[in-house]
Amino acid sequence: MKTANFYEKEPKFTTSHSGKGIVRDVVLFNENDFQTNLRFFRYMVLPSGSSIGFHKHGDNEEIYVILDGNGIMKVNDDEIEVKPGDVIVNQPLTATVW
Repeated sequence: MKTANFYEKEPKFTTSHSGKGIVRDVVLFNENDFQTNLRFFRYMVLPSGSSIGFHKHGDNEEIYVILDGNGIMKVNDDEIEVKPGDVIVNQPLTATVW
């Protein structure tokens, strides 16, 4: 069994996909940790005014879980207002921007 605690992992402070501002990015697991087609599991904190820039993933899905704060997420041509408790599943080959 593999376990990880996002409070104890070393964060990286960086821009994400050329978005605005600096985000806190913690990689909890990477593709070497899985026995399936999962590629990564990460935890990100976006301070107010920051964003994840436009990006598109290949054949993998992304799942966003909003724990705190509000924002607007764009998936392909649809804009979605997000709030705490929202869970968004981005299908493979979708384009996303925060």
